[in-house]
Amino acid sequence: MNRKILSGGMVLCSRFSSSLAPCSLLKVGDILKETRVFSEKDVFEYSKVSGDLNPIHFDSESARAAGFQDRLVHGLLVASLFPRIISSHFPRAIYVSQNIHFKLPVYVGEEIGGDITAISIREVKNKFITKFSTKCFKNNGELVIDGEATAVLPTLNYGYEFGGKGCGNELLQPKLIFLCQVTKLFLEPIDVMLMKSSYI
Repeated sequence: MNRKILSGGMVLCSRFSSSLAPCSLLKVGDILKETRVFSEKDVFEYSKVSGDLNPIHFDSESARAAGFQDRLVHGLLVASLFPRIISSHFPRAIYVSQNIHFKLPVYVGEEIGGDITAISIREVKNKFITKFSTKCFKNNGELVIDGEATAVLPTLNYGYEFGGKGCGNELLQPKLIFLCQVTKLFLEPIDVMLMKSSYI
């Protein structure tokens, strides 16, 4: 089975890169990847939103007393890589379900790679119900999270969609398209630019 890999860094939300042509279609076996270093600030901000103030996430002595090497990153914060990867490549996707098995702890400051692999795709009423294998790894290859997710995708085109004609315009960077589609801040002027482009 031919498998394509699409990867992107995730130190900042806007950092995103693509090695595939804009009009590549998702197929079973394709892998999407991103990496992120989880910082103290990430843990602190997540704790405020989630209300999870367990001291093992903030205090090294508490973490060691619980049997860990140091402060832990919240498991669900690490797992947030999965919807991030899907929404980065498929704006307007709907995340339907996720099951998670936590295999190893993730410590503050560690770089973690998130991999999602398409394992089934079913078209229903012009939408694509897609099941993904979801995994997170440490730099040494140790598996820290394993599971599966299901999402409803509006398209199988990687990265962006502009009514079909805009797809494939070599002038446009995937990260720009992603930011424009999600925030909607500059969508109209860019769409006008696309309509006037000789690349369409």
